[in-house]
Amino acid sequence: MKTVYSGQTDVGQRRLSNEDAFLVDEELGLYVVADGMGGHSAGEVASEEAVQTLHGMVKREVRALEAIDALISDELVAGSIPPPMQKALRVMESAVQAATYMVFGLSESNPEQKGMGTTMSSLLLRGHFAVTAQVGDSRIYMVRDGEAQQITEDHTLVAWQLKKGLITEEEAKHSRQKNVITRAVGSREYVQVDTRSMVVKPGDRYMLCSDGLHSYLKDDELASIMAGTPADATKRFIELANERGGRDNITSVVVELCQAERG
Repeated sequence: MKTVYSGQTDVGQRRLSNEDAFLVDEELGLYVVADGMGGHSAGEVASEEAVQTLHGMVKREVRALEAIDALISDELVAGSIPPPMQKALRVMESAVQAATYMVFGLSESNPEQKGMGTTMSSLLLRGHFAVTAQVGDSRIYMVRDGEAQQITEDHTLVAWQLKKGLITEEEAKHSRQKNVITRAVGSREYVQVDTRSMVVKPGDRYMLCSDGLHSYLKDDELASIMAGTPADATKRFIELANERGGRDNITSVVVELCQAERG
């Protein structure tokens, strides 16, 4: 399958600088969004260094990842993950860990960057498969057959409280702790990474975004916006977040999977 994609980032209406970063490598099949945090422009450093470190680590393993391209979708069934896919999951997790170690090391060596970190949502598309690696509260959505779903889990205090049944959905919407992140790349020298593999289909659309966008999104509008071209969708997402307040930096990367033409 081939991809059509678009990525855009915007400072928003309230911030003076943009601490988001994103990366698109169509040849590698890698798409990443990161949302940095930390004073004295440290958030910008954290997100950019994390994205570049992850990219470099994944590129080093391109030969191993090429083995996924030969797999057929029937080989990924419940309880049975083929070795090439297991390798891809390890590659993505190790790349995020490398980014964590890099950002943590930089923060330890510079007092002005002490405590900086970043969220990171990564999507690898190879052959008939997708692999995700997630830390923090940026998100990846998938639209399939007109239905949108979030395929990553937020690492926030509110999400944990919801999962444990300590608060209701309505209480979560109004919680003052919505922005408390429980995991970040670089805040320590190690982080727990959520990884996932799944089969893709022609027509699938994916959207990676920072919380400066998804905090303004309504569940019933994501699929309709992504029904347009990736370029139109990213433009509309940025406009929507700014129209509704733009309190944070805004980043969106939209990827559409298309059936490759046979030669």
